[in-house]
Amino acid sequence: MTEMNHLNKDGTVRMVDVGAKGETERRAVAIADVAMNVETIDRLFSGGLPKGDALATVRIAAIQATKRTPELIPLCHPLQLSGVDVTVDRTDSGAQISVEARLTGRTGVEMEAMTGAAVGALALYDMIKGIDRSACISSVRLVHKSGGKSGQWNREPVES
Repeated sequence: MTEMNHLNKDGTVRMVDVGAKGETERRAVAIADVAMNVETIDRLFSGGLPKGDALATVRIAAIQATKRTPELIPLCHPLQLSGVDVTVDRTDSGAQISVEARLTGRTGVEMEAMTGAAVGALALYDMIKGIDRSACISSVRLVHKSGGKSGQWNREPVES
């Protein structure tokens, strides 16, 4: 386990000073799954939802969330993101939202990618809740990060 340095010498929570760290290219990818019934899946991916284009709404919500992460997660640094890509893919059980965040900087973008995926999933739920109250958000998770001192990390695929 890596030592965390979010506490000062007195044990008080603090924001880590990243000023002395070198800038590197950093990238993180997070995904979130939203399960829903088959009729809802079909309507989502055919554009037949009563609230309109859910896929565009999800992408915009996820991008906004990545940019607002430090307002939501107390110890996150405000970051100058260089890019955010969001995809929404059909799965057997519903949809998978993938958010990739990138920058050149002194700290990683994992929390931005994860926040984007989580908020994208919430936006999707909001778009379908009127026709499918059984929809369920699950498994928001980081699947890749690269850059910085710790280098690259990839989540091992889960066997079904």
